[in-house]
Amino acid sequence: MEFMGFLRENGEVGVRNYVAVVPTVGCVNKAVEAIAGRVPGLKPLLHHQGCCMIPSDIEVVERTLIGLGSNPNVAAAIIIGLGCESVSMDRVADGIAREGKPVEALILQEAGGFSKVVAKGVEAARRCLEYAERFRRQAFDLSHLMIGIKCGSSDATSGIASNTAVGLVADKIIDAGGTVIFGEITELIGAEHILVKRAESQVVANQIIKAVNDLENRIRSLGIDVRGSNPTPGNIRGGLSTLEEKSLGAVVKIGRRPINGVLDYGERPRGKGLYMMISPGREMEFLTGPVAGGAQLLIFTTGKGAPQGYPIAPVIKVCGNPDTVKRLSEHIDVDVSGVISGNETLEETAEKIFEKLIKVASGEKTRAEILGYDKTMNIYVRGMIL
Repeated sequence: MEFMGFLRENGEVGVRNYVAVVPTVGCVNKAVEAIAGRVPGLKPLLHHQGCCMIPSDIEVVERTLIGLGSNPNVAAAIIIGLGCESVSMDRVADGIAREGKPVEALILQEAGGFSKVVAKGVEAARRCLEYAERFRRQAFDLSHLMIGIKCGSSDATSGIASNTAVGLVADKIIDAGGTVIFGEITELIGAEHILVKRAESQVVANQIIKAVNDLENRIRSLGIDVRGSNPTPGNIRGGLSTLEEKSLGAVVKIGRRPINGVLDYGERPRGKGLYMMISPGREMEFLTGPVAGGAQLLIFTTGKGAPQGYPIAPVIKVCGNPDTVKRLSEHIDVDVSGVISGNETLEETAEKIFEKLIKVASGEKTRAEILGYDKTMNIYVRGMIL
């Protein structure tokens, strides 16, 4: 099995061919938005981080921005800074350039203000788009694919149908030499013992336990119980009664292969296989993590219906709830409700998802891309805003 992708200078393969416009800090989002609005084909990566943060979070933001600009789906990147932020423009630009990508960097304060940085950004964008147009799709085997897996607005059908079918797809990608990233640590609480049994080493097992314990301890330090906010009201209306029940349904989406490592947020896997990323459950921040880690595609299961896409990586929505598929059909890419009705087997639905994945990897647009529901993102940080 092959897909049609774009070969990059560093040997990686993209499934999209974008020019990204990356703000180093939320203060220049308006300038980034204006540049993207004036030149068709650009992908702005608007976020709200980058300054007045503890040093460890600045490190995370820089690593994430470098990862986003270096993603195989990005042909070239334009970095826009303010000039006084904590994130280093030079480190971000140099980190992306090291991956063989053309990078243009502009600072609003030095350019002479909003209007001038936008004008210069438009000029840079045209140069970058001209470079991106050189790339053409070629055939590649599945070992070049890295997939991020997420569930959101889950209900009782998620663990039975969509998550379980996606787990079979995850196994298929890994068996073909590809890579799968999962995370959502809040969605693992109560099921971590299952993951530990699948760790490829004691070191990885210890890292899994530490990631879950660290999150629970941070939540307790605030004087609250995570079970007061998770499952969410929507999860409960969808038939999930406890956090443990939700977690047991969530972990089946990662399949059955050994877990090869634990990644910090936005970190790249050190090899092929299955990796857990320290990340939250909320989609805006979670989706950024695997994409910064190099994922070209995201599979997102939903029970009640979550419409979120992502700016530079297609998001394939999979749903097993027949009511949601009917009511929110414009958001669902793969209907696996046949598992619930008894008209399809899990293997048959997994094949449907896999076929859609290959088509999307080869250029077919997802529902979120068609709707333009792919503009929102953010970066996960763990400390105070100072």
